[in-house]
This record gives sequence, C-alpha cells and structure tokens, in this order.
Amino acid sequence: MPELHEFLILGAVLFTLSVTGIFLNRKNLLVLLMCVELMLLSVNINFIAFSHFNADIAGQIFVFFILTVAAAESAIGLAILVVLFRNKNTINVGDIDSMKG
Repeated sequence: MPELHEFLILGAVLFTLSVTGIFLNRKNLLVLLMCVELMLLSVNINFIAFSHFNADIAGQIFVFFILTVAAAESAIGLAILVVLFRNKNTINVGDIDSMKG
C-alpha cells in the first residue's frame, strides 16, 4: 500500500506542473482553465491522503466543497470563453485584453 509521502509527492508534482503550465502558456485561455483545474485536483489528492492516513473524514468533506467550486468555476469559465470566442473569434488572452463595455 502506498504511504503518505508518496501521495504528497504526487500532489506536489501535479501542482508544480499546473503552475508551470500557467506561467509558460499565458496566451490560451482554455489551457489556463485546465491548469487551474489541475491545481485544484492536486490539492484534493493531499486532502484525501491526509484524511485517509489520519482516519478523519473532514478532508473528504473539504474535497466535496472544492469539487463543487471547481465545477462551477469550469462552467462559468467555459461560458465566458464561448461568449468571448463568438465576439472576438479568438481565445488568445493577448487579443482579449481590453474588456470595455
């Protein structure tokens, strides 16, 4: 059975990949949303690991709240992305920098 430090290393690697993805690719809005989702999921791995190894259910309850917020964030982010693509015909962040009414 995997130990706690292995789950924490996996969470740290996923978190590092997501932060690297955010800093390396600042142009595509869809990739930025996916990196934020990966970041939230890496935090969820840590919550589940600590919850399991400490025999406490509080971490799993936090995961449900985080997943709910992540689902809402994805739905709203993708809706904004579709509206911006219809108006500007691009999803590049550099082309969408002006948000004037």
